[in-house]
Amino acid sequence: MPDLGLHTANDHHIAIIKLACKGQDFLFPPSCQRKTYMSVLNRFPKTVFATRVRPTCLRPTGNPSTLRFSSSNTATPRSYFSIRALSLVSAVSIFSGFVGFYLANLKSGVKEGGGGGDQQTPQYATPLQCEQAIEELKNTFLDDEDTVSTNPDDLHTHGFSLNHHHPGSSHTVVVYPTSTEDVVKVMNISRKYRMPCVVYSGATSLEGHFSGFASGSICLDMSRMNRILEIHEADSDIVCQPGAVWTDINDTLRIPLFFPLDPAPTATIGGMLSTGCSGTNAVRYGTGKAEWFLNATVVLPSGEVIKTRRRARKSSAGFDTTKLFIGAEGTLGIVTEVTIRLTPVLETTVCMAHFPDVKTATEVVREAINRGVGIQCAELLDDTSMKILNSHGTAGGGWPEEDTLLFKFQGPSRESLQETGRIVKEIIAKHGGFGFKFAKNDEEARALWDTRKNGLYAAMAYAPGSRPWSTDVCVPVSKLPELVYETKKDLQSSGLKGLIAGHVGDGNFHAVILIKTNEELEIAKKLVSRMTHRAIALDGTCTGEHGVGIGKKEYLVEELGEGTVELMKTIKRAIDPLCLLNPGKLYPDEEPPAKH
Repeated sequence: MPDLGLHTANDHHIAIIKLACKGQDFLFPPSCQRKTYMSVLNRFPKTVFATRVRPTCLRPTGNPSTLRFSSSNTATPRSYFSIRALSLVSAVSIFSGFVGFYLANLKSGVKEGGGGGDQQTPQYATPLQCEQAIEELKNTFLDDEDTVSTNPDDLHTHGFSLNHHHPGSSHTVVVYPTSTEDVVKVMNISRKYRMPCVVYSGATSLEGHFSGFASGSICLDMSRMNRILEIHEADSDIVCQPGAVWTDINDTLRIPLFFPLDPAPTATIGGMLSTGCSGTNAVRYGTGKAEWFLNATVVLPSGEVIKTRRRARKSSAGFDTTKLFIGAEGTLGIVTEVTIRLTPVLETTVCMAHFPDVKTATEVVREAINRGVGIQCAELLDDTSMKILNSHGTAGGGWPEEDTLLFKFQGPSRESLQETGRIVKEIIAKHGGFGFKFAKNDEEARALWDTRKNGLYAAMAYAPGSRPWSTDVCVPVSKLPELVYETKKDLQSSGLKGLIAGHVGDGNFHAVILIKTNEELEIAKKLVSRMTHRAIALDGTCTGEHGVGIGKKEYLVEELGEGTVELMKTIKRAIDPLCLLNPGKLYPDEEPPAKH
């Protein structure tokens, strides 16, 4: 008996994935009437099916509230379809198909047959249509003249970044929304003219997430949507807008609660959610893909507004649709409100120790974590980092130029910190570490921690006129020493200057490569590529916390496999059939923004 294979249609109407079945009955809701359902199925290219789908009988059997289609007896009139499939994927995919059919048509303003041709090559606004879209945006926000900007400096600033070396492109117009309603208006105009829409948050991206689209794009700058809307101290959560900066949130809350994800200091909640970020606290609190984002209000490409779930701390009601948007990098919807979890502020202190090599340092962290002591952060600075810090005079200088660990301890009392320090000191001595320094007070703790924070600035001062390329990968902790060793050896043989620092507690490290010339840039590209391939070969990932954007999408199939990437693309096509949201990012084979 051949499998039933429902493949993706070649237009905007539906994104149904393959469903494997043998001798099973499948129920479709009454909305899938004969005419509609058959018109959709018959839109599939002939290359997908050996023969066109042709029902021999379409009358309900059993429960009259459903239409029952059987795949088990294709020789009789009661077997409604005889379909030959190409391949198999998960049965859960059928849900994406029907949700996609619904979302693609709901309030989309796109008539049947207007899907823009091949989904792999979506049709975007012409220059004239871009001008019309800008004019409509200005008329829509007529009462707030500074909401819409076509200032060349604004367009350039929002499309390019000094944080990375990936191609950039100016946007055509920048819009500064202040509410969910504003975002809906912009999304409707984006869809009407098929003008791509790119969200701009804290501008801390290292992988080109907010670059403009070459044919023209609307940039949504969320900086004016930066308010904390509700504080629920009794529930340890708050509701905020996506432009809120995480450090501002923590400064506002002070005590007794804080938000523990800690990427770049100016990163915003929307960008943090969209990249599934983490930071130095990940060894204790995990990443943005854990339970820190409870729900989100999202504007879909159709213009519809959804809320992914309620505010309860846990729920087993259906799919966790919040996580659909975490790590989607603004390609599935525009987040306009987020409920984030908070955690208690505890006593902290810092210690430092030095090691003969990264392997020894990693063993110390592994054993300390397994002892269950209160470690909030475990940061690695390689020997080159310490040399650069000494040359810069950071935090007093004079540090041993060896691989170094910085620990941040956490506990309910100063006594608990002292006990954690005692245990970790014993573990360090056991493994041959030396130079253990335990901060005596908060001032010393801040000074020690600044050693880690100042690494990037010290590196730039160490090589005047250079620009840093900061990139990250992540591997199982046991594989980290091997990857660091190979990367350092590769860096030395390349002739480039650079350093390695990382969150050794979760196997995530950053290579900071210093570049002055175009020739050095080309060398660095190859070096980063080799490092990324090595990480994936060690059962790791191309990015631990920076996200994919433009810079890492070429590695996605190697890491996740073709089936998983195709599933991601299918979900993208189901929710955003016109490919309006942040095109050219995240998904392999999409054209990146052209530099101009």
